[in-house]
Amino acid sequence: MTFSRSVSCDNICKEIHESLGDINFLIQDLASLSQTECRKIRETYMKIYGEDLVQILGNTAMASQESSRTCAALSTLMLNPHERDAVVAREALDEPINYKALIEIFTCRKSSHVLLILQAYQARFRRQLDQDIAKIEPPNPYQKIMMALSASHKAHSTDISQHIAKCDARRLHQTGEGKSGAIDEAVVIEIFSKRSIAQLKLTFFTYNHIYGHTYTSFLKNEDFGEFEDAVRMVAKFICNPAKQYAKTLYRCLKSTTTDRGALVRVMVSRAEVDMDEIHRIFKKKYGIELKSAIYESVPAGNHRDFLVALATKASPS
Repeated sequence: MTFSRSVSCDNICKEIHESLGDINFLIQDLASLSQTECRKIRETYMKIYGEDLVQILGNTAMASQESSRTCAALSTLMLNPHERDAVVAREALDEPINYKALIEIFTCRKSSHVLLILQAYQARFRRQLDQDIAKIEPPNPYQKIMMALSASHKAHSTDISQHIAKCDARRLHQTGEGKSGAIDEAVVIEIFSKRSIAQLKLTFFTYNHIYGHTYTSFLKNEDFGEFEDAVRMVAKFICNPAKQYAKTLYRCLKSTTTDRGALVRVMVSRAEVDMDEIHRIFKKKYGIELKSAIYESVPAGNHRDFLVALATKASPS
């Protein structure tokens, strides 16, 4: 493994070991590395010192709550993506339920990745993610959709069919705006449970092509209920996840969301996936660079330094 800096992996581990109380050093040393490099650091640290750096950072008692939170955030860089998502899913199921975090997992991850998440969740928490979602009380429309998408991921179908997309688009229209009243929940759940995310994305684009407007615009009706609102949110993530992530980041920075962990969650999970696209959408939509928005909205301190380091690393050239 080759690091971008001249020092070796062993030396970085030694520096981290000697600087566990220096949050600024940890930010500088870890946030600049790729997540693959961070995981290599974790492995090497374990070999040298016999301790898990993820647990050390997650449990480090710092002088301030902010520093402790930043240490915990730094530790997520060293987790495998599916392991990190398993932790996110478990935290999302704590009251109040964070359906937004679950939507991100089930709509913005490949089926192979979701299956690894399910395995990691069971290994780490000794319980089944599907069963935990099914047991949510009181029942919620998002719950039904998450269960359907989970079933779809388990089927792991990779084939994409334009014919199926047309048929499903017509079914959605006939059981939605093609009739009076609420949409047919059973039809939506059936389609969500049998189609891959890529197939669903094609279906929503086909709907737009056939009927001249998006399926989500039809669902934007104040007379509809919670199920339609849930379907609309899920469909938006399926069709354009980067746009939804940009909105999430903006709402976090403007303190218009109760999803307090979303800022770190999104920036870490999308850092090496589509963060460049998220940057471009953010600037186009809100007229400001993400890094500048962080400077303006987050109080000065090591947590802001960490977020800026992530934003700088991911910024498009």
